[in-house]
Amino acid sequence: MGDSKDLVPLTRSGIPIARMRHVYRVDEVGRKLDKLPAKEHESLRSTYERMIEKGSERFQVKPSGLPLMDHLYDDLPNFGEVLDDVKRQLALCEDSRDALEITPLLLLGPPGVGKTFFARELSLLLGTGMGFISMSSMTAGWVLSGASSQWKGARPGKVFETLVDGQYANPVMVVDEIDKAGGEHAYDPLGALYSLLEHDTASCFTDEFAEVAIDASQVIWVATANDDRTIPEPILNRMNVYEVQTPDRDAARTIALRLYASIRRDHDWGGRFDPQPNDAVLEAMSELAPREMRRAWMNAFGNAKLDRRFTVEVRDLPDPHAKRGPIGFVH
Repeated sequence: MGDSKDLVPLTRSGIPIARMRHVYRVDEVGRKLDKLPAKEHESLRSTYERMIEKGSERFQVKPSGLPLMDHLYDDLPNFGEVLDDVKRQLALCEDSRDALEITPLLLLGPPGVGKTFFARELSLLLGTGMGFISMSSMTAGWVLSGASSQWKGARPGKVFETLVDGQYANPVMVVDEIDKAGGEHAYDPLGALYSLLEHDTASCFTDEFAEVAIDASQVIWVATANDDRTIPEPILNRMNVYEVQTPDRDAARTIALRLYASIRRDHDWGGRFDPQPNDAVLEAMSELAPREMRRAWMNAFGNAKLDRRFTVEVRDLPDPHAKRGPIGFVH
C-alpha cells in the first residue's frame, strides 16, 4: 500500500503535478466482504462495496514549482511565520519525485484571528480537498477513528471517510479547537492522533469500523487551539506549534480593505459601491476580529443600500463594543 505512479499533470496554478497512490488494498476489502454473514452488518457491507466500487487509487498532488502565495501573506498578515514554513516545505519537493510533505501544524491563538480560515485557504492553495473535525462538540474518539461495527449506529471515522470518499491521498485535515476535546477518561478522543501524526504508523492506520488498513501517511494536518495547556505533550511533540497573534491596527485595516474589495467584486450589486471605503470606515473596521469583518461589511452594505447610498459610512457598521442580547420575549 502507498505505491504510486505518474499521471498526466493537472493544470492548477503552481501545483500541476499529480500521481496516483493506493490508499488501501482492494483484495483485502474483498476478503472482508466475503467473510460477512449473509443478511447481517448491512452498513459494513455497504462500506466494503463502496470501497471496491471506488477503487483504491487517489490523486497525490505535489508542486512542480512554488505556488503563488503573495495573496495569503496579504490576506493573513499575522500568519507570516506559518506561511514561511509552508513555503520552505513546498520548496523541498518542488523539483524532485518526493511527495508533498508538510509537518503537522498547530495554530495557537485567541478566537477570531483567522486560524480556521488559514486552514481552508491552505487546502485551496494545495488543491487537495479538506476534511473538517470540530473537537468542541466531540465526546468520543470514534469520530476520528471509527467505532466498532458491533455497536448500534456505528460508522467509519472522519479520516477514513475523507480518504475513501474523496479524490485525494493527501487532503488537508483540520482538527478545529483541539484543546476542547472532551470525552470519558477511559476513551481518549485524541488517541487516534498518536498514530495518525506519525508518518510510519499512519501508513497503515486501521479504522475501527471497517477494520481495513488505510494509508493516511500523506494527510496534511492542521490543528487549531486557543490554549495548549490541555493538549497532551505527545501530541504537541508531533506538531510544529505557532502562536498566532491578533492582527495589529495596520494589518487589520489591510484585511478589512481586501475583504471589502472581494465582496464588491463577487457580487453584481458590488459594482455600484465606491471602489474603496473611506479612512474612517477602515479605522472602525480595524477594531473587529478578522472573522467578524465579513459579516460587518455585509451588514454595512445592506444598511447603506436601505438608505439609498452607495458609500459605506461608519454608522452602517455594527458597534464593535455592543453585546448581543438574548433572543426571546421580554416579560
